[in-house]
Amino acid sequence: MQIVACRLGSAPGRHSEDHSGLCARGATKMETTGRGTLPGAVGPQDVEIPFCGLVHDPVTAGAVPHVPPSAGESGGPPGFAGLPRPLRASVSIAAALCLAVALVHVVMVFLYVAPSNEVSQRYRKQINAWIYPLFEQNWRLFAPDPQSVTQQISARTLHVSADGTRQVSDWFDLTAVDDSAINHNAFPSHTSQNMLRRAWDAYAASHGNDDQSNSERALMLQKYLRNIAVDRVSAYRHSAFEDIELRVITRPIAADTSAGPRPNTPAQTRYLPWWKVASDGN
Repeated sequence: MQIVACRLGSAPGRHSEDHSGLCARGATKMETTGRGTLPGAVGPQDVEIPFCGLVHDPVTAGAVPHVPPSAGESGGPPGFAGLPRPLRASVSIAAALCLAVALVHVVMVFLYVAPSNEVSQRYRKQINAWIYPLFEQNWRLFAPDPQSVTQQISARTLHVSADGTRQVSDWFDLTAVDDSAINHNAFPSHTSQNMLRRAWDAYAASHGNDDQSNSERALMLQKYLRNIAVDRVSAYRHSAFEDIELRVITRPIAADTSAGPRPNTPAQTRYLPWWKVASDGN
């Protein structure tokens, strides 16, 4: 094995100078060997000779040295442990709240659809308050009940001016607004298709002809129908009002006469009582 020695120290010689220059020019790494030949010696001797091993140095060669990436610098998104402590606490609290709400919702829906039992009877009020009107459960998907009639729901408002003058607006057709949003729309919204119609069906089922709310659920459905009407009217009419009235015209859907003539049921018109609202219409 040939050893290229860079002689350091006071020993003169062109050989050492040449190889020292080679070390400087080649950006090599200084190492130590245990065997070499010094000038003037008879044979190999066990001496400490620093020599220049020709080792590639990436810094002097112009390459960027490879440094292992630290946490959060690998190019990907930092993990949960790499987030600041306040942010980790906020994320943990939000996740716990979402999990708790989801668990409560599943329990409430289960108690609502399950057969009547001691727990559901005892907490019926809380269960109904959670379910209605947004999470109502029914089996119409599997046993549909097609509509046999159509309802045209209109609203008018009442405003009392400062001098005591009563101003009653014209009837505003709420159903026509929904129909215009549904017709020629390949993807009509659930709000336009069902919100007003289902609100009226629920109100009619929970109230008699005297429009008296005889239960908390009936009162809630009455307020629900009123709020929908108020929001729809306020979106198109920006004048203030304090009372609102609904009119529902029910018309039967024409039946198939292939099996013979059927009696023609006339349209029925029902006026609901005036309902108080805030001065701004809400």
